[in-house]
Amino acid sequence: MIQFPDGFLWGAATAGHQIEGNNVNSDWWAREQMMPGMDLSGDAVDSYHRYREDIQLLADAGLTSYRFSLEWSRIEPVRGHFSKAELAHYRRMIDFCLELGVTPVVTLQHFTTPQWFAALGGWDGPEALELFGAYVEQACTILDGVEWVVTMNEPNMQAAIMTMMRHLGAGGGEWTSPTVEADGDQEKKQSHSDFLTYADPEIGRLFTRIHHAARGIVRARTGAKVGWTIAAGALTAAPGGEEKLRQIRYGKEDVYWEGSRGDDFVGVQAYSSQEVDANGLVPHPPHTDNTLVGTSYRPDSLAMAVRHAWEVSEHTPIMITENGIATTRDEQRVQYTREALEGLHGAMEDGIDVRGYLHWSLLDNFEWGHWEPTFGLISVDRDTFARTPKPSLGWLGSVAKANALG
Repeated sequence: MIQFPDGFLWGAATAGHQIEGNNVNSDWWAREQMMPGMDLSGDAVDSYHRYREDIQLLADAGLTSYRFSLEWSRIEPVRGHFSKAELAHYRRMIDFCLELGVTPVVTLQHFTTPQWFAALGGWDGPEALELFGAYVEQACTILDGVEWVVTMNEPNMQAAIMTMMRHLGAGGGEWTSPTVEADGDQEKKQSHSDFLTYADPEIGRLFTRIHHAARGIVRARTGAKVGWTIAAGALTAAPGGEEKLRQIRYGKEDVYWEGSRGDDFVGVQAYSSQEVDANGLVPHPPHTDNTLVGTSYRPDSLAMAVRHAWEVSEHTPIMITENGIATTRDEQRVQYTREALEGLHGAMEDGIDVRGYLHWSLLDNFEWGHWEPTFGLISVDRDTFARTPKPSLGWLGSVAKANALG
């Protein structure tokens, strides 16, 4: 038996836009109508109305934590006008978690922003810090009893999306989700790779300032632990790629891990690993075990990412806020997760402070422009919205109940 520490959180994660449906005031909703090649989120999987069923399935399986996001564009559909009804909706979600003994991990911003915020320049806008802060203040009014708060999800990926949107807005081709590897010709692959690779550290410092301001608000108004989550590439250097790796990883990740210093925790989100050679990112090689989003089967990426985050963040406590695999083969999901957890436990034995593991995702959902990749522990019929737990949910629940890998 591989035993985990007492109080270790076991759970699953979701994001509002990917599961709720009809998030009509968000920038992503508007984007879906305009971008060639992008699927529509539509009703998503109707978790806005079915959240009790989803949380109940999680709890019944034996999981002890649920990470979900508040939708800023629902709470503040018009600048300065905050919806009491939507705040109450999310408070009911928190209360239901607490009623079932499930620890809520609440993300204040997961990729989406209100359309009016985007129209003012988004995160690049001159009032971004103040506008996000005003929203965070309102969100804090419903966070009583919440122990874990994430200010924003994957700001490093949001920076890449900002660059990609500018390119597409200038007539630069067809949408490819940042979470899905580009297919087709090599030029398209390279263009997509560049957006996800070369990041300006100044954008990271911009996000860090906004995060720190939000962190201060959460600390002043709640008793929660506060941090943010980072997309971890678990990048390695091919021979001759050592300097290029340092260059890429700094703008893509390390400036954000640095920004987590002084946080109560940092969320590590890892799925696969990739090499960097002297020319940049090396494409994932074709293999029968590659995932539905085109990445290599690399459960060892989680431990790799945790070790790197621990070092660069100067030993900020870690929460695994996302880890999983896009596959139609649920037995592969169980195998991947088992191997990832074995590696994670090894990192913890070496003294790294990890507080919990939240699997991505609780539900098969809308994958930022595509419906095909299935990450969920629960499948959903998109016509009837019927939920069907997969064997992987029961397996992870059994690990949670034992607090150990058998």
